[in-house]
Amino acid sequence: MNTLQVKEFFINLQDNIVKELEQIDGKTFKRDQWDRPEGGGGMSSAIEEGNILERGGVNFSHVYGAGLPASATAARPELSGRSFEAMGVSLVLHPRNPYAPTVHMNVRFFEARKENAEPVWWFGGGMDLTPYYGFAEDAIHFHQACKNALQPFGDDRYPRLKKWCDEYFYLKHRKEPRGIGGIFFDDLNQPDFATCFGLTKNVGEHFLMAYRPILERRKDTPYGERERDFQAYRRGRYVEFNLVWDRGTLFGLQTGGRTESILMSLPPIVKWRYNWKPAAGSAEDKLYTDFLIGKNWV
Repeated sequence: MNTLQVKEFFINLQDNIVKELEQIDGKTFKRDQWDRPEGGGGMSSAIEEGNILERGGVNFSHVYGAGLPASATAARPELSGRSFEAMGVSLVLHPRNPYAPTVHMNVRFFEARKENAEPVWWFGGGMDLTPYYGFAEDAIHFHQACKNALQPFGDDRYPRLKKWCDEYFYLKHRKEPRGIGGIFFDDLNQPDFATCFGLTKNVGEHFLMAYRPILERRKDTPYGERERDFQAYRRGRYVEFNLVWDRGTLFGLQTGGRTESILMSLPPIVKWRYNWKPAAGSAEDKLYTDFLIGKNWV
């Protein structure tokens, strides 16, 4: 098991994604190195008021400490009290154009240690797409890229990780999915380190293939105040999920991570309304009837 190799991959992945996004947007990301007093640190790369990206962050973190927080041991109480090391890349991109979807991707590695015991390690990650105005060709392309990333690891991987994503990125209090899903996995430690690392790498490396063509296809679509208004309303759901349900957000805050980096996932302009519903048959209504339905796209 080579954790230095994992760290090197994550740092290079962040760098490659940022460089390619800068090429698309035309503006430079701000790179911000930070240290965590309790151990570790990271590099945040952020863009605000870009030409295409209204707000976005591509973050690398590598933190360690004496005890795992509650968010990491809730499902695995046997790990309580162990020291830990956690590293990964996490990104969220919010384009300005309402026809271009928000996207999230995360790849991470954990190790929990205890004296006189074997270290417990696992990988996690995934990517998911959150459109405001849905397009079947975008959904198919994104899910096909997710499937391609997992294909070398068995035919059963994509259906399982797609279902897991649909179940995880679900707003229980709203009884609706956050978006059209993608893939999600956690606690990956079988059959061996090399296979788990290989799968995680593939997911990270397929992100740009999954998202870049969609962003380029939609970034110049004409839009008006109505579309921006609906985008801001739907972005509210994104905020709700990240602050109420997301384990990654909780882990970051509970381990004393850098708040500015953790909350970089939140969109810059958001609206909430009381009990609002789109007009039946409208373009906005189609998001609910045709896309937020946990559909099998490929």
